[in-house]
Amino acid sequence: MTAGAPTLDEWIDVQWGRAASGMLMSVSPVGLVKRRPGFGQSVHPRRGAIVASPVLADWDPDPDYFFHWFRDSALVVDALRRLFESGSLKREALGHLADFIRFSGALSHLDGRLTAASRVWREAVAPQFVRFLRTDAELATVFGEAVVAETRVNADGTLDFSSWTRPQHDGAALRALALMRWSPHVDAAERQGQPDFPPAGRPKLSEDLAQLVRADLAFTFAHWREPCFDIWEEEQGLHYFTLCVSAAALEEGARWLALRDERSLAHSYGCEAQAIRKQLEEFWLAEAGYFRSRVLSSGTRSNKELDIAVILAGIHAGGEGALHTVHDRRMHATLRQLESLFDATYPINHARPAERAPAMGRYPGDVYFSGGAYYFATLGAAEFCFLAAAGAVDAADAVEWIERGERYLRTVRAFTPSDGQLSEQFDQRTGKQTSARHLAWSYAAFISCICARRTALARVT
Repeated sequence: MTAGAPTLDEWIDVQWGRAASGMLMSVSPVGLVKRRPGFGQSVHPRRGAIVASPVLADWDPDPDYFFHWFRDSALVVDALRRLFESGSLKREALGHLADFIRFSGALSHLDGRLTAASRVWREAVAPQFVRFLRTDAELATVFGEAVVAETRVNADGTLDFSSWTRPQHDGAALRALALMRWSPHVDAAERQGQPDFPPAGRPKLSEDLAQLVRADLAFTFAHWREPCFDIWEEEQGLHYFTLCVSAAALEEGARWLALRDERSLAHSYGCEAQAIRKQLEEFWLAEAGYFRSRVLSSGTRSNKELDIAVILAGIHAGGEGALHTVHDRRMHATLRQLESLFDATYPINHARPAERAPAMGRYPGDVYFSGGAYYFATLGAAEFCFLAAAGAVDAADAVEWIERGERYLRTVRAFTPSDGQLSEQFDQRTGKQTSARHLAWSYAAFISCICARRTALARVT
């Protein structure tokens, strides 16, 4: 560190505010209009939509991420809770939550059969873009509970009619987890009768929240055994990340329902969560020394089995148990394997200073954009360490985990520009930012990581 440079703590304090501001650009971006001329489409976002990136790009070269992803939006809403609990946002965070819940609730009424029956939107698509459209048969399957498996929708609350990898089953579980963690704060706000919460003439937000949670838990309960696409939307099968967050959602849902005297349903969900955890044991590859990320529907082996998604599963699922959490020694082994992989393959990790950890990517052989390091992957590894520290058996172990997490944060700092902007990736050779700019998930990952760090530091002071 050069003379006069901010300390890590000082940089974190500044970057916290920048991350919060950056993430909020994606929340209810109603001042923006996304035009897709080839598809004959102009998207006017609705309040409550959360786009993956607010940048109006069109693969030129930045990707078009101006969609409401079920997974990404749930992670942002969870980070909003952390801003609320830290005092960085109060009424504003509750307002964003209310908008998100009502936007999400309205999505359940989407009906792809109506979209398929209409010819108007197809007639507006340029001939060279027709090959990127979904078929009528596929659209006609999207209604009711199937909507939440859509991966993403337009920010105006309409179905995405372009071809994409579907279904995905992690969104419902992640949204249920985020909303259940918000639930006590919503209840408290309503008890306190905060001004305009809920707005006059509207149902209680707690009722809308509960309805959405019940629907997401029911979907997770019904569909966890079915193959879907992975967190990266690339391969179909059963996936460690999806199963892990599904088990966590059903476990937490069982406790949430028990508090509401719905003990029979709570018992069913609890039992199903145990069944998922039993299946997760099959993902451990003892000889390789890591949890594999996926079992493909095709029955073939994937070259993406060693995947940061397993570590992200640990931080987003949470939990205090010894299995399939940040306290699982097999998870620790998986993290070590990933560190070795990216330390060896990414030139930006070669000859790195001892006080920095490797910049982390997704899996071996990644070719998306630079196939480089991801901010949320490197921050996810840091958060994993801080969460492990908070539950360490003794202070010495906690200190060791904290120091490891700090090394990852120094790496993130080294590749973050002076204005604090976070993209999706930073190049594995040059360290320059690539892929989507202002990625909401990257900002959310920073917020979640720093909250875990604060908890870990409190453990040893």
